[in-house]
Amino acid sequence: MTDALHTDLLKLAREAAARAGELLRDGRPADLAVARTKSSPIDVVTEMDIAAEKLITDLIAGHRPDDGFLGEEGASTQGTSGVRWVIDPLDGTVNYLYGLPTWAVSIAAEQDGETVVGVVAAPMRGETYHAVRGGGAWATGAWEGERELRCRPAPPLDQALVSTGFNYVTDVRTHQAEVAARLIPLLRDIRRGGSAAIDLCDVACGRLDGYYERGLNAWDWGAGDLIAREAGARTGGRPGEPLSRDLTIAGTPGVFEPLQRLLEDFGAWHD
Repeated sequence: MTDALHTDLLKLAREAAARAGELLRDGRPADLAVARTKSSPIDVVTEMDIAAEKLITDLIAGHRPDDGFLGEEGASTQGTSGVRWVIDPLDGTVNYLYGLPTWAVSIAAEQDGETVVGVVAAPMRGETYHAVRGGGAWATGAWEGERELRCRPAPPLDQALVSTGFNYVTDVRTHQAEVAARLIPLLRDIRRGGSAAIDLCDVACGRLDGYYERGLNAWDWGAGDLIAREAGARTGGRPGEPLSRDLTIAGTPGVFEPLQRLLEDFGAWHD
């Protein structure tokens, strides 16, 4: 049983994610263009990223004015309530820019520094994934209503389907490709979807056995990490460390540790 605060935070996160998802899906202009870049000329932000973050922060602040925010597109306030919202208004911006369907809205709520609520809305899939700490992970979709999520039973590593992502800085991306090339012969296959939030939720759904990526930020994994863990997956970074910018790993039990060991051996966390 979750407490009343967590229930309220979940309700608000689901409403904000749904509204932002509708804005992004229905309001995408035909002539969508890059508004600015970040880490490199191919790490882009569109006007819709900015609009979606404003929608989310305005809605949440209207209900909970004392909460803090950490958003990918610049929202950053401390707050005084002990609750902080960690927001990626459009995870998978390059997919969205090109009209590919793999993108999502990711909203997590932290209480005293611990993630207690996570919501990931994937409008082009017609799915929303959510979790409350200790309450399991769930998905809703128009085709079947609400269902509880559980990660897949662990296969042998050589039968594991694993997803990854690539950085927008050329030297880092080149190193990541070298690591992937060493992994491919040891796995069933590798996928590259383009949205960390969706990859983490796909581990929760049993659509992937594992996922790893270097260079992510708190807003990339905030909601998806909780959803994956509540579905029975293990998550972390380098051996003995939590997930971080160095390395984010999620996997079904039995896949997580051997994948983590390989990534450590292959130096996936550095150039």
